[in-house]
Amino acid sequence: MKHILFLHDTSLATPRGAELTINELILLGKTKGYDTRIDLLKDFELTKEHIKMASLIVVNSTSRCNFEQSLINHLLTQQVPYIKVEYDYNFCIRRNILCTVDSKVKSCCNTEKFHLFRRLFANSKLTIFQSPKHYEAHYNFYGEALGKYLIMPPTVTVDNLNVSAIKNAESIPFFGDLNYLKGGDAYVDYAEANPGLQFHVYGNNRLRRELPENISFYDTITNSEVLAILGKTKQFICKPIWPEPSGRLAAEAFLSGCEMLTNDRVGTFSFDFYPEDKDQANLEMKQAPENFWSEIKTILEHSNIDIATPKFSRVLVYKSYGGLGDIFFAIPAIYKLSEVSESLHFAVAPRLVDFFTKHLKGVTVVNEEVVRTQEENYDAIYELGNYPAFRGYDLPHALKYPTHKKVKQHAIQHYIDTVSKLHINITNHLESYPYFERQVNTSNQYFVIHHGAGFLLKIWPTDKFAQLIERLHELYPNLDCKIIQGPKDPDISKHFTKEMSHIDYITGGMLDVGEVMAGALFHIGNDAGITHVAGSFNVPTVGIYGPTGPGSWGSFAKHNQLIWGKKGVCNIKCNYDVIINCEHHICLNSITVNRVIEALYKLLQEAYPNSPSVLKANPQAAHEFSDNDCLITLNDSELLLEYYNSTMKSNVEALLLDELEQDSDDHDLLQVIQVLNKQHIIFKVPVFNN
Repeated sequence: MKHILFLHDTSLATPRGAELTINELILLGKTKGYDTRIDLLKDFELTKEHIKMASLIVVNSTSRCNFEQSLINHLLTQQVPYIKVEYDYNFCIRRNILCTVDSKVKSCCNTEKFHLFRRLFANSKLTIFQSPKHYEAHYNFYGEALGKYLIMPPTVTVDNLNVSAIKNAESIPFFGDLNYLKGGDAYVDYAEANPGLQFHVYGNNRLRRELPENISFYDTITNSEVLAILGKTKQFICKPIWPEPSGRLAAEAFLSGCEMLTNDRVGTFSFDFYPEDKDQANLEMKQAPENFWSEIKTILEHSNIDIATPKFSRVLVYKSYGGLGDIFFAIPAIYKLSEVSESLHFAVAPRLVDFFTKHLKGVTVVNEEVVRTQEENYDAIYELGNYPAFRGYDLPHALKYPTHKKVKQHAIQHYIDTVSKLHINITNHLESYPYFERQVNTSNQYFVIHHGAGFLLKIWPTDKFAQLIERLHELYPNLDCKIIQGPKDPDISKHFTKEMSHIDYITGGMLDVGEVMAGALFHIGNDAGITHVAGSFNVPTVGIYGPTGPGSWGSFAKHNQLIWGKKGVCNIKCNYDVIINCEHHICLNSITVNRVIEALYKLLQEAYPNSPSVLKANPQAAHEFSDNDCLITLNDSELLLEYYNSTMKSNVEALLLDELEQDSDDHDLLQVIQVLNKQHIIFKVPVFNN
């Protein structure tokens, strides 16, 4: 006997559509000879035992389960086949994708959960949706990752419908709690507009508004009682705020002959049978449970057969809008698309063709001005445009970014999410950054500075960059400095206070920039394209940000430190008009050289942990020495070190003043160093030698 395990997070005694459907499916499965069981997801260890014994798993709702993500990760590692029956929008932390109908709702999804559900859908033998509109909403987010799917209308028990020839026009019922998402406000508005009618709510009031006297509340009732009332009801209101996946009540009201006062957010009414063909609706709803078990039978008989999804043939990808950095953000997505394509051509501006031809692997780089006249040679063309959409989506072949304003993550991931909609075999997991080949020159070591940006109001003051370079020369006298000097970048040379013979200015094109970046020990730059060139070569990077935050556009090297001068300094939300009219630019002017040195120490300690090192005190930390202790202040934190003896006193003072003998083996001092290192008061900074 085949063991079919249903996983669901709510008791089946709950009188809601999902639970009514699951009850019906389980009972029908038993009549067909299956051992059907339900696990209500209360004990993870017990659930894992049930999964181990199952022939097939039916994953229903899991959002109320307190080990949901662990459960899904466990399912993805098992050999037991499963299907996913979706009743809501469980990938969304709100379960209601309110963000698609309310522009004020932003960043509403749990990022980890969103991506986990993509894997859940992609690996499912079948995904079942409640209506065409329900499927369409999921497809907008996940595309081809949904794989094989079935759209199943609500399993209304058609034989239990109790349609009366005489309809009650004096009262309008509402079943369930009167709340905002279910359209409670629309129901109350209609009651206020029709004081001569009575409105009976079978549930509780969850609205925060005064209700008219013609609304009455009653206890919840059984489904058979609901059908009896609907059979006698003339009008039924169903105007949900959220996109209702199905709307079993709406379907029951429709089949009971009610006049429907509704909107376009009810999933059931996206079927072809609405609003004219009740007979077809009856037939499809009655047949739905049988169709479910027919699919289960097919899966069980063919669960070991994997059907390969063919690759795309000739693909052309444009990246027409955005700065240089935005192109690098899109590279992981392009690589993902290349993996499922027989050939992929990437179109770039003429000045970038040589650079990307040299560094991109497995991708043919073409001149976008030329290839636009040759589009007939491609089977598929995709325009990545710019994230977020700079000109909307009016560009030819433009792909949409469904996760924009919904999932907080780096722009790189938004590009990947978008192309992963195109093919089920594109995983939206970022395995690695878009590394180009990097080879540090051991015989002539150097670091790279870029003090400019395409938008000059985003740059840290040039005189501070000059001070930083002079400080770095004191710290690392054996390192050369390569300064990227673009044609529109400020002239930094006039800000130096002394001869800088170790500096080399890179004034050529992207090939020269790439060659220099590939050999750099580290890079320091603004929120600009060159900083993202450094990221593409995986050069440890300090990125300096001002009016625009680093959240979606931060440096993406494996080791990086981001300085955002605006945080805690300026609360004004910046857009282009604000930036160009800002007189103080405090977000950038407030960043000190010491703050950048601090970030560099953190960066180098992390990036080169196995290199010979010296101890360096955080230049941002302040200290007050006394005979018995030392008070150290860093940002908003204070640390008091009490001295054991005079030796410890002298050692701690030398340590904080960068005067300590590096080879000390004093046990107490080593413990102090360990504590201060964890607090970022002392850093183990690598030594670089020519």
